[in-house]
Amino acid sequence: MRAFFWLLLFISFPSFCQYESPENAEIFEYMQLKANDDTASVSVGTVSQGRLKHGKLIPFFGPNFQYFDRDSYLAGRAFLNGALKNTLLDSYDSLFQVFPARLFRIMECSNEEGGELFPHRTHQNGMSVDLMMPLIQNNEPYYGLDDLGAEHYGLSFDDQGRYDKDERITIDFNLVALELLIIDYFAKRNGIRLSKVIIKIELKDELFATPFGQVLKGQKIYVVQGLSPIINELHDDHFHLDFEFPYPTKAPEKHVK
Repeated sequence: MRAFFWLLLFISFPSFCQYESPENAEIFEYMQLKANDDTASVSVGTVSQGRLKHGKLIPFFGPNFQYFDRDSYLAGRAFLNGALKNTLLDSYDSLFQVFPARLFRIMECSNEEGGELFPHRTHQNGMSVDLMMPLIQNNEPYYGLDDLGAEHYGLSFDDQGRYDKDERITIDFNLVALELLIIDYFAKRNGIRLSKVIIKIELKDELFATPFGQVLKGQKIYVVQGLSPIINELHDDHFHLDFEFPYPTKAPEKHVK
């Protein structure tokens, strides 16, 4: 099935399928240079103090998604544990079937070998990812703010999810909730667990008030209860996800020589 979606790249993103643009050629060359090997990724430590072995580069674009910033991508900030990469690709494949015309944006991930990813406090072991809030205007998808690159992190939305410079532009909370539900499902399918969702606290009521938000509220998905003022204000334009491998049900048996 995934091969079918990648075939659609040549229809969905024709400008990326030609080397007429030096910028596009550089992206393709980087993707080829960092082509993933078959060695399984290893996430060491935690999202806030860890490193990544055999990290996998998320594609810069797909039939219904794109990485948010060329400079961030070429700086090596779009690597993930392979299980999380597959989770995202599976999720966007699924969303494509429901909303084939809807585009999504992946934001910062991890360095190729993990470690500190300034200015983030986490993103250190390939098990964290930021995803851009999908927006609507007049009940239609809105993409006018999607191409700001790193400046997107500085956008501000009020407690009802309205863009501070144009209240007609709002967060599509129902789609955010559906995105979380689908990602949680495919995380389990790929052997990992969605352990934390970070979103501006004041936006949670809007999120849970939607139809899919009601379903989300009934799931065992941890959405943060409190954040420092600075961190809280930074999570209105995007939502942050942390993942982990489930803990073993019992301690491993000691090896006896």
